[in-house]
Amino acid sequence: MRIVVLADTHIPDFAKVLPASILPALRRADLILHAGDVTSASVLRELAGYAPVRAALGNNDGPDVADWGASKEVRLEQSGVALGMVHVGGPREGRERRLHRRFPEARVILFGHSHIPWNTLAGGVRYFNPGSATWKRQQPAPTYGVLDVSDGRVRARIIDVGR
Repeated sequence: MRIVVLADTHIPDFAKVLPASILPALRRADLILHAGDVTSASVLRELAGYAPVRAALGNNDGPDVADWGASKEVRLEQSGVALGMVHVGGPREGRERRLHRRFPEARVILFGHSHIPWNTLAGGVRYFNPGSATWKRQQPAPTYGVLDVSDGRVRARIIDVGR
């Protein structure tokens, strides 16, 4: 199963559209996860044209995103792997401990908010922030994530939008 992970797209309040360079990845996705700050349910509807979508509610998301079905926490299981997703992972110091307490069953915990890509394994749990495909802030490049999940195993990658 291929999962494309997005966060902090901020459309239309920062960017106008999703970058064209991520569309091939969306076409190959079996599932799309958005870790919040979509800022418009129209983006979630667009993503749903590629694959099923689950979304966490971000601090900049309005009622239309909640009405679409985004929730404060997302818990799901894919190909034998439990995943948890939330928008705000909190400060770097103690992040893994806090997120693990929040999602004790998860082997992959996804978050956004900082726009900083993060892909680390600690205590057998993958902590993953795809960064932002539209608003890189002070990062070298805009990014998104891909999780390949099969038979209880996960391969996690951060991908520069320009590639």
